[in-house]
Amino acid sequence: MRSGGHLGALAGRFRGDEEDGDRPPIALVLLAGAIAAAVLSPIAWLVLRVAGIETSYALSLLTGAATTSVLANSLALVGAVTAASIAIGVPLAVLTARTDLPFRRFFTVAVALPLVVPSYIGAFAFVSAFGPRGVLAGLLAPIGVESIPTIYGFGGTVLVLTLFTYPYVYLTTRASLLAADASLPEAARTLGESSTGAFRRVTLPQIAPGIAAGALLVALYTLSDFGTPAIMQFDTFTRIIFVEYNAFGRDFAALLSLQLLAVTGVILALESRLGADRSGAYASRGARSGGETALGVWKLPALAFCLAVLALCLLVPVGILAMWLLRSGSPGYAGGGFAFQWTFAWNSVGVSVAAALLSAAVAIPIAYLAARYRSALSTVFDRATYLGYAMPGIVLGLSLIYFGTTYAPALYQTLPLLVFAYVVRFLPQAIGTTRSSVLQVDPTLAGAARTLGESPSRAFRRVTLPLIAPGVLAGAALVFLTTMKELPATLLLHPTGFDTLVTYIWLVQGAGYYGAAAVPALVLIVVSGLSMFVILSQENTDS
Repeated sequence: MRSGGHLGALAGRFRGDEEDGDRPPIALVLLAGAIAAAVLSPIAWLVLRVAGIETSYALSLLTGAATTSVLANSLALVGAVTAASIAIGVPLAVLTARTDLPFRRFFTVAVALPLVVPSYIGAFAFVSAFGPRGVLAGLLAPIGVESIPTIYGFGGTVLVLTLFTYPYVYLTTRASLLAADASLPEAARTLGESSTGAFRRVTLPQIAPGIAAGALLVALYTLSDFGTPAIMQFDTFTRIIFVEYNAFGRDFAALLSLQLLAVTGVILALESRLGADRSGAYASRGARSGGETALGVWKLPALAFCLAVLALCLLVPVGILAMWLLRSGSPGYAGGGFAFQWTFAWNSVGVSVAAALLSAAVAIPIAYLAARYRSALSTVFDRATYLGYAMPGIVLGLSLIYFGTTYAPALYQTLPLLVFAYVVRFLPQAIGTTRSSVLQVDPTLAGAARTLGESPSRAFRRVTLPLIAPGVLAGAALVFLTTMKELPATLLLHPTGFDTLVTYIWLVQGAGYYGAAAVPALVLIVVSGLSMFVILSQENTDS
């Protein structure tokens, strides 16, 4: 019996029972807890900032007409952009995944590419193309058209944000379509259902979770976006917070920031409740193959729809950037003394690399604890990091400004505080890929190393870490690429004299010298485009 007990214990170590048990190393728990607390700290600083405002004054600000208007504008914008993104993204997903659309392979990739164009660069391009003194107005003036409908305001903001966020819905919906059993709608049609009825009663419940996931990303992006509403002159939370901060209305900005954070929490809670009901989502367990749906007379309209979307999302911004580049030496495009320096690009790369490396390093303890020791505590630490990701960049920036000016003046407007903001904002990207890699590693390998005399830490460094390295690097790459594009946190927190691509683009845009933004904008788009290769490489790895 004693021999059997020793053999059972030894077998348990090789199976990784000790690693997967309920007693993770205390050092790992403390480290993960400290990281989670650091990520949550900006929320605490914001609450402390608001707590210092007189209650009656705070209530008067929150219930005032200006606050109500901003709240209504923001909610209307989120609803309109989310609905429009679904209206574009779902048909594109169906056309590229389930029909005989001409050039389907080309459109599969092309309609996802608008995601690599930062929305504020898209807004620059649309203002330059369709603004009062834009390209379209210049073309129509010789034939007697003196004015065109304004691109500014609610309509223009909805248009731009929809065109550059619908790929979230497209990608998640298409993934659901590819994972679903295509034979089920065919079976419904053989039982007398029309194509429309089969889609509504069979396919739509299958892909509803994918649509909801993409819609959540669109809603959060729309709520947190600062650049597009600011350029389109539409008052949302982010624009008014920035304006009030620069106009020394710091109390109002702090209250609006907390209110924006609360609205973000409500959206996440609603998605969580909706996502909990998966009764209508059919998981595919059988053959997934199925014939393509013939478009018939709808082939040309479908093709025209795809081409129209691409023309607005890609041809307009790329064409405008090319025009800016070609005219950059002419009056009005010369930059007004704001000369572009490649130092700005190196600054962007430097802080992005620092944020990527730090995020990859601090993601490992959280991801390892969540993957190997599944418990309520590990889940709390893991999910806590996602609150930073859901926090709008402008709210994060204001919170850290309050922290720096009040509690740590030595850190205010320094690179460490800026890099910390990036880590808080984008850490879940690194955690997600790292956790997936940890789950793919057989825990018996580390268990075998420990039976040969290695300590747990040495077994992790020599066995587990090399195996999860690809996931860690993929997460670092995603953080790098996202950091390069981050606008509001960079504008608020960058040190004086430390300009990056996004701060320079914002400077020359505000001064009206769009041509000077051509080179940095093109650099950002090219670098952002690398994210598509990261996504595709992850998909190939997963398959």
